[in-house]
Amino acid sequence: MNTVILNDRKFDVTDLHLTTTASQLKKIRFKFKVEHSEYHDITTLLYKNDFEVKVPEKDLRFRAEISQYSTSITDLYKETAVGDFALELTEKE
Repeated sequence: MNTVILNDRKFDVTDLHLTTTASQLKKIRFKFKVEHSEYHDITTLLYKNDFEVKVPEKDLRFRAEISQYSTSITDLYKETAVGDFALELTEKE
């Protein structure tokens, strides 16, 4: 498992992939779990769509916005619900 920090919020992530675009912008893709108790805070963060991305293990830091986003569940209001989120962020020019 890896760690990604978005605007000072730490995420334990899986399937971490780092690439660059044709114009040499950084791109990061990863998956993470979201529990019912975190749902509101996480979605509020994602709706801002302006991130300072840090990947401590890779000594990586850049500003980014969402290029792809998906979730396995849209109703995380049930107390036992856990959703699988997939996020791709692209560096801002």
